[in-house]
Amino acid sequence: MVTQATVSNRRTSIGISRNVLKTIGNTPLIRLIHLSEQLNTNIYVKNEGANPGLSAKDRIAAYIIQKAERIGALRPGSTVIEATSGNTGFALAMICAMRGYRCVLTVADKASQEKINALKAMGAEVVLCPAKVKPDDPRSYYQQALRLADEIPNAYYTNQNFNPDNIHAHYHSTGPEIWEQTKGKITHLVAAVGTGGTISGTARFLKEQNPNVEVIGVDALGSVLKKYHETGVFDEKEISSYKMEGVGKTIIPGNVDFDVIDYFIKVNDRDSALTLRECATHEGLFLGYSSGASLQALKQKNDWQPTDNVVLIGCDHGSKYLSSVYNDDWMKEQGFF
Repeated sequence: MVTQATVSNRRTSIGISRNVLKTIGNTPLIRLIHLSEQLNTNIYVKNEGANPGLSAKDRIAAYIIQKAERIGALRPGSTVIEATSGNTGFALAMICAMRGYRCVLTVADKASQEKINALKAMGAEVVLCPAKVKPDDPRSYYQQALRLADEIPNAYYTNQNFNPDNIHAHYHSTGPEIWEQTKGKITHLVAAVGTGGTISGTARFLKEQNPNVEVIGVDALGSVLKKYHETGVFDEKEISSYKMEGVGKTIIPGNVDFDVIDYFIKVNDRDSALTLRECATHEGLFLGYSSGASLQALKQKNDWQPTDNVVLIGCDHGSKYLSSVYNDDWMKEQGFF
């Protein structure tokens, strides 16, 4: 018999969150059964797609906005501006909708249609910019964000590539969560590198607990990060167009802490896409394109040990890529099938 007391207890156990910010973080760590067997090691995904905005960027958006409010950089009537591949923009739009700020986002035109539609659905104003231009080109989404921040009164540019709060957000949340979830037994951290905040903040915390944790950055073929890490040289010859979102850069973001990254593995669009789809059909885990890049990097490293405990950051949810990497026609158009 279900009594009123039973109903009350159920309500208490489920809990109520005061607002969407309180549901960010504490994402699950999931073992990949088939890939662990295939590579004869132990692989776990930190499933950041379980955040309310379906990506790890919820963490940095909440941290940056809350700090900006505390120091008075954001006030009623302010406009939040960011250059984004989609996920940070969605997280910012989500929080701005709740807080009552105007949100203006510059987005590279290679972003999936799902991401663009989601940004608009949350009330953000989207400025599409060509992806195939240099970062210093006035048309690039970096330069457009800077221009808008100058032109719009009472604007606050969150500047995820260079704002150190990007790193701090993961240092204070993602790193401690992984350490606790693995009971301190993590041996490797693997993450796609874009703005650099996720891998840098998480790795910084983990290496403070155990300096022997090996940190592997994943870079895209067409990006400058791997060569810069190895040589200290920003080589524009490395730059070419690629389809992956949230992986690699054509600039050197200030939030990539190269000192905490042991080495990079570079992957290409096609292999990453096929490995991502394989994860969905074999593991039942619906991840985003950058996670496919990290999964592919695991395959390219051929010296895993049975005692390794590898944590991969699953940056976002697969629903953001239904018109691209999870679309058969799109895959055929790219020559990936």
